[in-house]
Amino acid sequence: MAKGITKRSEDYSKWYLDVIDAAQLAEHSAVKGCMVIKPTGYAIWEHIQANLDRLFKETGHVNAYFPLFIPENFMHREAQHVEGFAPECAVVTHGGGKKLDEPLFVRPTSETIIWSTYKNWIQSYRDLPILINQWANVVRWEMRTRLFLRTTEFLWQEGHTAHATEKEAVDETLLILGVYRTFAEEYMAAPVFTGIKTEKEKFAGAVRTYCIEAMMQDYKALQCGTSHYLGQNFAKAFDVTFQDEQSKVRYVYATSWGVSTRLIGALIMMHSDDNGLVLPPRLAPTKVVVVPIWKEDAERAAMKQKAVDLTRDWKGRIPYKIDDRDQYRPGYKFNEWEKRGVPIRIEMGPKDVAQNQVIVVRRDTGEKIAVPQYSLLATIEALLEKIQKDLYARALRNRDANTFTCDEYKELIERLESPGGFFWVHWCGQGACEEKFQQDAKATIRLQPIEDGGEPGACIVCGAPSAQRVLVAKSY
Repeated sequence: MAKGITKRSEDYSKWYLDVIDAAQLAEHSAVKGCMVIKPTGYAIWEHIQANLDRLFKETGHVNAYFPLFIPENFMHREAQHVEGFAPECAVVTHGGGKKLDEPLFVRPTSETIIWSTYKNWIQSYRDLPILINQWANVVRWEMRTRLFLRTTEFLWQEGHTAHATEKEAVDETLLILGVYRTFAEEYMAAPVFTGIKTEKEKFAGAVRTYCIEAMMQDYKALQCGTSHYLGQNFAKAFDVTFQDEQSKVRYVYATSWGVSTRLIGALIMMHSDDNGLVLPPRLAPTKVVVVPIWKEDAERAAMKQKAVDLTRDWKGRIPYKIDDRDQYRPGYKFNEWEKRGVPIRIEMGPKDVAQNQVIVVRRDTGEKIAVPQYSLLATIEALLEKIQKDLYARALRNRDANTFTCDEYKELIERLESPGGFFWVHWCGQGACEEKFQQDAKATIRLQPIEDGGEPGACIVCGAPSAQRVLVAKSY
């Protein structure tokens, strides 16, 4: 265990904050509930952003930007939307030293301001679809905050699309759900379940909310992304219509979807250990750190130069760093880069140079491998892919080993408390039974499977008929 990092087994919440601090990812700001994202943390976000942005553009989406401020009357156009977000909203009442004629809401999400704009952009079926995403910040006045997972201001992307038919909009919603699943599993090394939120848990103003849910190392669920089918709710609220091919005037169908800096919290809680941060290579800002080692001053210049020579052909292929700082001993450097989660560390001393080899150390397992210098680059590239796959496999084993079916309510309550996990249970679909889950176990229905073939049974709460099982867990 690294000095200054609490063991996961002793205090998981404290461990999480210790890892963030040790890896220099973020810190609390002078503004209550807000965070300062440090360069290392922001670099991870940039990698998340770049890869997701590419996936969005490959499916035909483009980026735009809409205002941070939303007129108060816009927020009241869609009843469920304003009811759902009102408690979390920050409102500007004064500007330029004067009271505003109409208060402005600081963006909690952008459906209203975007659909007021789309009204001007859409007249005919020829103007559809609109496939827009924006990278932005939002403000939601959270009472209990935790770095990356829940803060008053956070960074995210939000897609907002407009379609001529319900089928096109639903297809779009499921397309993005698939993009999120691909990103989670192939880049974050995070196995996820996909499904539909209950009426109680869906996005305010949506017809249906689809989600991806991942299991953290403490067996709690973290919602990592949502994709919403909005129907015609916002089109009707802002009178957004189009003339179809038969010259009939119709309301537009809508979707919205998003992920946030919460994904950094997911990376920490899913992969990291008692020594600090562990990052999947595809999202690691620095994939390899090279630490030249010397004992005598006479060796210093030669070892530094050898590190430069060794990495000369790496630029453009692998993001790396040479740590040749004079003021720190090798052990200090090893510990620092371990805390920061760099996937591979290369140790190179005079004896290694004499033998034309280096020592390669895996961050995820601690395994040390002697590698000939002539094959180092190829070995590193292959090892990075192996680490990526191994992290996914480890997370999948953890999830599968702690996912259960359960048919007895008392047993469910006890097991949710200790040891915890994901539980597939039958539910009748009634809100009263869903409320009882939350009251008795402080757990929620995380999702209903989209397609599982159905498995008739009896509701675990009331015994009424149930068509399929749903996923229940405690969550962040």
